[in-house]
Amino acid sequence: MSADLTTDTDVRFEVYRFFADQGRPPVAAEVAENLGTVQWLVEESFRRLADQHVLVLAPSTPYIWMANPLSALPTPYEVEAAGRSWFGNCIWDALGAVAMLGGDGTVKTWCPDCGERLLTEVANDQVTSGDGVVHFAVPAAQWWDDIGFN
Repeated sequence: MSADLTTDTDVRFEVYRFFADQGRPPVAAEVAENLGTVQWLVEESFRRLADQHVLVLAPSTPYIWMANPLSALPTPYEVEAAGRSWFGNCIWDALGAVAMLGGDGTVKTWCPDCGERLLTEVANDQVTSGDGVVHFAVPAAQWWDDIGFN
C-alpha cells in the first residue's frame, strides 16, 4: 500500500468519479481502497478539501455532505441526467450538476411561494424550457459564511 502517493487532487477526482457513478458520495474507506492508500490519510485530505471549500463535511465528521454541486442528502432540487438522479444543493448547483454530468438533463423543484412544481430542461448545455425566477437571498460572496444554510 503506497499511502504517501495520494494527493488531494487524486482524492478530489475519486470523490467526484464515485459520486457520479454511484449517486452518493463515498466514505473515506472507499476512496482509500480505490486509491490504494489508508483511510486516515483520505480523512485528512477530506478535511483539507473542506478547508479549501471543495467539499462540505457533515459537522464534526469525516462524511461528505456536499461535493458541490452535488448533495449527499435529498433536497428540493432533483437532477436527472444520463438516466440517473442526484440532488443539487440549490438551483445554481442543480444546473451545474446537469452541466457536470454531460450537459443534458432536467431539474425538478417547487416554487417556494405557491408550491407549484417547476421543471427546467437542459440540452447541449442550454436551458431549453422552464419558467421561474432564480432568487439568491444571500450574495454569492457570502455563501460560505454558512454553507449549510445558504
